[in-house]
Amino acid sequence: MDAVSQRVLENLTEVEEAAEDVLTTKQQIVDLDTRRNRNREALNALKNEISDSEKVKVCFGNMFIKFPKSKTKEMIQKDQEQLDQEINELRKGLKAKVNRLNEMQGKPELRGYNLSPLSTDEIKAINGLLKR
Repeated sequence: MDAVSQRVLENLTEVEEAAEDVLTTKQQIVDLDTRRNRNREALNALKNEISDSEKVKVCFGNMFIKFPKSKTKEMIQKDQEQLDQEINELRKGLKAKVNRLNEMQGKPELRGYNLSPLSTDEIKAINGLLKR
């Protein structure tokens, strides 16, 4: 192969690897979000449980274990916090990966892609100004 063909092939390989990295990150976000939704359902089920029993059955792997209700809620809430943190980190990293992929393909950077939502304090301040 001549040098030009080799360079084109290397460039296409790099673009393909970057695209695969973006898709992998997106799939990780979807998987973590699915877990987060299951945890939310479990918390609601614990909250709405009518029985007064102090222990609930929890599935660990392929076993069910009776566990105190308060500890179970605490474990699920900690897992929720960890999942939220992981999802946010993956989303931040995804923005950089998408920008890198676009740069490699010669496309312009996505505009407005680095926006972040207003905080609660900012929303309250804007609502206060609008009500005057």
